[in-house]
Amino acid sequence: MHIVDGALANEVVVGGSLLCAGGLVMGLRKLHMDLIPAAGVLSATFFVASLIHVPLGVSSVHLIMNGLAGIILGWAAFPALFVALLLQAVFFGFGGITVLGVNTLNIAGPALIVGLIARPFLLGTSSATVFAIVGGIAGGAAIALTTIFVAIALSLSGDNFMAAAKLVFFAHIPIMIIEGLLSAAAMYLIFKVKPELLDAMGRKV
Repeated sequence: MHIVDGALANEVVVGGSLLCAGGLVMGLRKLHMDLIPAAGVLSATFFVASLIHVPLGVSSVHLIMNGLAGIILGWAAFPALFVALLLQAVFFGFGGITVLGVNTLNIAGPALIVGLIARPFLLGTSSATVFAIVGGIAGGAAIALTTIFVAIALSLSGDNFMAAAKLVFFAHIPIMIIEGLLSAAAMYLIFKVKPELLDAMGRKV
């Protein structure tokens, strides 16, 4: 779901970059020491998952796993996903440098939102099944929100991008389902195998 260089209006690029900078500052302040290993794993997960992508006009279709990052990392999802996006732009030319702030905002913003909504349900339960269900819903919702963020960025850059903005949403419906299932499985596994992550998640995001 990377937007390429030159596709957005300058005002959108600048505004998105400023909002991203704010998210990075907050994320670094919230990146507690016990979250650093998880941040590294989730950053790598996003990096690898989104390497397999299908170009779609000024954007692309691929897995993201940002819902999982938002649930576990909270605000710290911003620096984790920023690093992965930066490496992809530098080494593979995915997205671009000038739109790095907007791409980070489009992916980390929804991650934070679903994480804030999902965490109270997760921290208040001792059921692995509830963990999986909430994680699955959050995973699919994060993709839906990301497509909306991308659509907004494109629509703000001109009416000629409206068709592309709609296409981005509908093309990602299968991705929403896949990510929901993967996120559900991941949250179930975390509950069973890595319960100490729950302590880190219990901190204020």
